[in-house]
Amino acid sequence: MNTDPELLKKLIQKGNLLPQEEMLEVARKKGSLNIGIPKETSFQERRVALVPETVSLLVANGHHVKIETKAGIGANFSDREYSEAGAEICQGPSEIYECNIVFKVTPPSDEEVDLMPGNQTLISALQISIQPKAVLTKLIRKKITAIAWDYIRDEDGVFSLVRTVGEIAGNTSILIAGELISSFASGKGMMLGGIAGVQPTEVVIIGAGTVGEFATRAALGLGASVKVFDNRLSKLRRLQNDIGKRVYTSIIQPKVLAKAIKRADIVIGALRSNVGKTPCVVTEMMIQDMKSGSVIVDVSIDQGGCFETSRITNHDDPTFIKHGVTHYCVPNIASRVSRTASFAISNIFSPLLLEMGDCGGVVELIRSNQGFRNGVYIYKGILTNEVLGKVFDLNYKDIHLILPGI
Repeated sequence: MNTDPELLKKLIQKGNLLPQEEMLEVARKKGSLNIGIPKETSFQERRVALVPETVSLLVANGHHVKIETKAGIGANFSDREYSEAGAEICQGPSEIYECNIVFKVTPPSDEEVDLMPGNQTLISALQISIQPKAVLTKLIRKKITAIAWDYIRDEDGVFSLVRTVGEIAGNTSILIAGELISSFASGKGMMLGGIAGVQPTEVVIIGAGTVGEFATRAALGLGASVKVFDNRLSKLRRLQNDIGKRVYTSIIQPKVLAKAIKRADIVIGALRSNVGKTPCVVTEMMIQDMKSGSVIVDVSIDQGGCFETSRITNHDDPTFIKHGVTHYCVPNIASRVSRTASFAISNIFSPLLLEMGDCGGVVELIRSNQGFRNGVYIYKGILTNEVLGKVFDLNYKDIHLILPGI
């Protein structure tokens, strides 16, 4: 090795051996979250955002959870269970909506937004078809950071919560249809499925996503004859591979779809749009040609519905008859099985909330987690969702322009 002092001096002068600062890793500051879980006020909403098991996990990690009394009663969770898990039980909603993070299942009402002092984070669903403009403008005015849990993606780019709720909705939609087509629901008196020597019930499923896949599994399991339609060939191919058996599948072509619907006893609407409203693919004329006493279950009604005759109903009065066809158009089908649905929401959000605390808060998680960032539709009072901006004629900005360097 050459240790000539003159050579070393020349190298130092050229900058090749200049002393460098040692970079030490600085641990991210872990923050304590203050989470409020209100009682759902939407009509017949029985789900709750966090179950006691998740509350216990959050409290054990140093976070504070407040829950309104009887918030979990619809999913058969008592105040005592939440109290034993470490949550603080509040007698009214005012304390809940003062928390830094308000986590609820359904979109907030006008009155609920009024209870929020501002500069907070709201995590809830975003139902574009029934989203009032007044609520949106109030959230913007109060500089709320609003996150739609149904638009959050996981590491694989999948809407994880939508998929889980879709699995529930797919299975439940077939059970509902089977009930409506029986005699006790003033239906045709048919059994969903088939027995030896009797023609099986014909089921048409529009949409080969998660809801469509699990509706297909349930219908096939009961012995029904199933036809699946979708506007993307890749989804139909994936459905066939996942189910593991041959099923009638077709691209949505009006003539082919009309012919299948005309013969169907049950039609499940399971189309979903990644952005905006669900396309309406079944016209009123097609429904007029359906057999009298047939059943339509429009699972996609929360995004506008894929049947021209669909209109939103509720669990108290879930059906209406038009052109002799029974329509079931309840947007929150998962609320029929509220306990299962609550566990689904809670289990997906528990790691996200823990990650939020570890990285230092909501803003840091939005910066670091692209999937979580996808669910943001208002960032500190700035509308970031293009669809909402165009629907309500409001100014919007891309979140990547607001948060440079992400």
